[in-house]
Amino acid sequence: MQPATYFVRAGGHRLECLEYPAHQLNRPPLVFLHQGLGCVALWGDFPARVAHATGCRTLVYSRYGYGQSDVVEGPREVDYMHREALEALPELLAALDIERPVLIGHSDGGTIALIYAGAGLRPLAGVVSMAAHVFVEDVSVASTKAVRLAYETTDMPKKLGRYHRDVDKTFYSWTAIWLDPGLHDWNVEEYLTGITCPLLVIQGEEDEYGTIKQVEAIVAQVPGSRQLFLPNCGHSPHKDQPETILAAIVDFVDGV
Repeated sequence: MQPATYFVRAGGHRLECLEYPAHQLNRPPLVFLHQGLGCVALWGDFPARVAHATGCRTLVYSRYGYGQSDVVEGPREVDYMHREALEALPELLAALDIERPVLIGHSDGGTIALIYAGAGLRPLAGVVSMAAHVFVEDVSVASTKAVRLAYETTDMPKKLGRYHRDVDKTFYSWTAIWLDPGLHDWNVEEYLTGITCPLLVIQGEEDEYGTIKQVEAIVAQVPGSRQLFLPNCGHSPHKDQPETILAAIVDFVDGV
C-alpha cells in the first residue's frame, strides 16, 4: 500500500498532502490534522499504521506554514484555528472529493476538528480529538514559554528544521499566538453544542499543555461523546502510547 504525495491549493495556499488509498469497501475516509508545530512528516508512521489497520482512505496534510506547504507570510491572527476549520479545511475536502470523513486531530488539529464539526459545514462520520484545547489554561502558556526557551537555547531549530521549509517562521508564528495576551479570552466552546457526529476525546494525564478540564468541558457539552484519559501519557498520546491509540481509533472507526 504505497502512499501518493502531491500538493493541493486550499485556503489560498499550496498544501502538502500524503494519501493512502482505501483497501476495504464501505469505510469512511480519514483525515489527519497535526499539532501546532507538526506536519505530514512529524506524524511518523502512525497514519500509515491506522490506514493499514482500518482499510480506510487516509489523508495526511500540512497546514499553511508547516512542513512543505507554503511558508507563512506575516503574523498569524488569534482566530487562525477558526480560519483553518471554516475556510481551508472545507476547501481541501471539496478539492479532494472527500465526503463524510473521520477527522483525527492532535492539539491544534483537534481543536480545528471540533470547530469544523460544530459549525456543521459538511457531514462527518466522526471526530477523534487528541489533546485539543477549547479554552486557554495557564499550563498552556507556561509550556509554550518553556518550548520557546528551548528553541532559543538548544539545537531544537536544527532538529525541527528537518521538517519545515522555514523553521523560524513556523515556530515563531505559532508561539507568538499562544503567548499573545489577546488569546487569554480565546474560547471555542460555542461550537461544542453543534457537534452531532460520534466523538472520541483522548487526553494524557501528564499533558504539559492542558488538563482534564479540557476533556470535561468537551464531554459535558457533546452528548454521547466518549473519553479516553490515559495515565503515564503526555501531550502526544499517539507517540507515548501508540498501540493503545491505534486500537482506540480502529474501534471507533469500526463503530461509525
